[in-house]
Amino acid sequence: MKTILVALLMAAAPTAALAQATAAPPARTLRAPDVMYVPTPEITVDGMLAMAGVGKNDVLYDLGPGDGRIPVTAAKKFGTRGVGIDINPERIAEANANARAAGVTKLVEFRNEDLFEVDISKATVVTLYLLPQLNLKLRPKLLSTLKPGTRIVSHAFDMGDWKPDKEAVFDGRTVYLWTVPKR
Repeated sequence: MKTILVALLMAAAPTAALAQATAAPPARTLRAPDVMYVPTPEITVDGMLAMAGVGKNDVLYDLGPGDGRIPVTAAKKFGTRGVGIDINPERIAEANANARAAGVTKLVEFRNEDLFEVDISKATVVTLYLLPQLNLKLRPKLLSTLKPGTRIVSHAFDMGDWKPDKEAVFDGRTVYLWTVPKR
């Protein structure tokens, strides 16, 4: 009996080692979120997407997507591909659940990453609902990384002395639009 038990344990050891080696790497520990999550009302989401002229050929990056409503709405209404970057894993789980419920998982993805470190160069539209100081901190990256013509839409907060191309109010909420200029 002891011989059989030893043989079973030895046979299982390579399987366990293989499973451990092929398992997904543990999630990286990221810093604490910079902002408290406050959802953008749907009427404002619709206004932001309209201001940016979002379409099926766009790639929308939502920096701080919360529950994912902006990329999910863009995918459902316009067939837009979207990427949401959030430092909070709880928000990523919620956004992924919302994408599944909306049937748009082939068009959108949500990543648990730091928006100041992630590559956003593929974006043709960037959406934000951050704080003024975060917009200002992010501005150099937006201007140096994004291609000229990329549209940036911010709910509630501007970019300091970089004047927006458009400003609108949707149900009492201000939205700003900038276009990345030629270098």
